[in-house]
Amino acid sequence: MRLLRAVLLALLLIAPVAAHAVQPDEIMRDPKLEARARALSAQLRCMVCQNESIDESNADLARDLRLLVRERLQAGDSDDQIRSFLVGRYGDFILLKPPFKLETWLLWAGPFLLLFSGVIIIFMAQRRRPRNIAAADCLAGAECERLKAMLEEEER
Repeated sequence: MRLLRAVLLALLLIAPVAAHAVQPDEIMRDPKLEARARALSAQLRCMVCQNESIDESNADLARDLRLLVRERLQAGDSDDQIRSFLVGRYGDFILLKPPFKLETWLLWAGPFLLLFSGVIIIFMAQRRRPRNIAAADCLAGAECERLKAMLEEEER
């Protein structure tokens, strides 16, 4: 019974860590606007943490961005207008899923280009390499005899 209580207590203490970083004073009164704010916040990168959305981050900048999103929603901006405003201010990096554009094509295609180049290099190296050449074919007559004598000596 004590073990069960300890496990439940540990789970209750861990639960807030898994929750969103949105503070109670940030939550909007209108549930529809709050849902939109959460959806937008989940799509935006925290510029401090870089691998978290602003919805998950506890950084001060993430809080400021969450408040900015909520202010713009209160002002009547659409989701696209808010995204465009933030992209204009911070660039495509603020989006967790940046769009495929002319400026970002190398970012998206780079890994595939590297893989394709590696396959071509390996293929070309295999074609240039001579096949089935025995070591004795490369040696002169005297060297071949000397090699055979050394191998026989080692066997004894």
